[in-house]
Amino acid sequence: MSKYSNLFSTFQLESLKLPNRVVLSPMTRTSAEPSGLANERMVRYYTRFAKGGFGLIITEGIYPDTVNSQSYENQPGIANDAQAESWRPVVQAVQREGRKIVAQLMHAGALVQHDRFKPIAPSAVQPVGKMLEDHGGSGEFAVPKEMTQEEIRKAIDSFAQAALRAKQIGFDGVEVHAANGYLLDQFITDYTNHRTDEYGGSTERRIRIVVEVLEAIRAVVGPDYMVGVRISQGKVNDFHHKWANGETDAKIIFEQLVAASPSYIHTTEYKAFVPAFVEDGPTLAKLAKRYSGLPVIANGKLGEPEAAKLLIESGDADLIAIGTSALVNPDWVNKVQEGKKLIPFDHYFLHPIATLKEEEVIV
Repeated sequence: MSKYSNLFSTFQLESLKLPNRVVLSPMTRTSAEPSGLANERMVRYYTRFAKGGFGLIITEGIYPDTVNSQSYENQPGIANDAQAESWRPVVQAVQREGRKIVAQLMHAGALVQHDRFKPIAPSAVQPVGKMLEDHGGSGEFAVPKEMTQEEIRKAIDSFAQAALRAKQIGFDGVEVHAANGYLLDQFITDYTNHRTDEYGGSTERRIRIVVEVLEAIRAVVGPDYMVGVRISQGKVNDFHHKWANGETDAKIIFEQLVAASPSYIHTTEYKAFVPAFVEDGPTLAKLAKRYSGLPVIANGKLGEPEAAKLLIESGDADLIAIGTSALVNPDWVNKVQEGKKLIPFDHYFLHPIATLKEEEVIV
């Protein structure tokens, strides 16, 4: 028996019986058509991981509306029926391999890497850092427009309608992206949210929009469909950010989220096994379990099987999500199960694979 056998035990995630505890982490791909349609390249990309043994696959962030939610050029959408239908071959290809696939729904907010529209955000605060050149951006981010109450309501509804489209074309669930500095995380983050209404101020008010998104999705997809939520402290443009009030904020955030009946919480940190706030303290994944009681997926430098095994063993997380290591080892699960050597990660493969020639991509 493999010394990593706990990674390969089955797990019941609501209605989904997963063959193992290993999840493909969502990773920005910018591989769709300019119109936001999924394509054959994406079918091949996701099928690799299904064949490679990942029990659950979470897609790259998919934008929910065509007005102001798209972060990257060539990012896929699910903002209309045509975009939704374009995902069907991807979903069917993964499911033919006996695996499950979840659509991650993501609104850019202020983190817009193109000039097709003026970004919107909780407040008119310019994002820190620079645009991501790997994904087509260049220079400083634009100062976003502060969202009106009506724009907040429209954004919430766009998540709900996108979730319904995902359910209708066969996705096994959806994940609300409330992490990594995108719109919903901009509401959670104190320095990007200067609002004085019910969506700003205290941590309880700043997490409110995420709760309302989850509730709106539940209202249209029903109680039995899988609806997860991803949470982080760090951001793609502010890697080392920490919540100001430490575990107190974590308690408020996770307790507020559980009231909206998500199926799981997906935490992502730079290193998932490192204490979230104080030396020798709990990890963010452990805090999510402690204050929500929900299944937890942990992500962050878990490509080394020993680290992944220990996080499951400790009870901090129920499932582990593999990101960059999966890019060079799309068969990560099969390799670890069979005791084969993993290929070390090279930053070259962090670049959006769609920008590379097909023959350069590891298959």
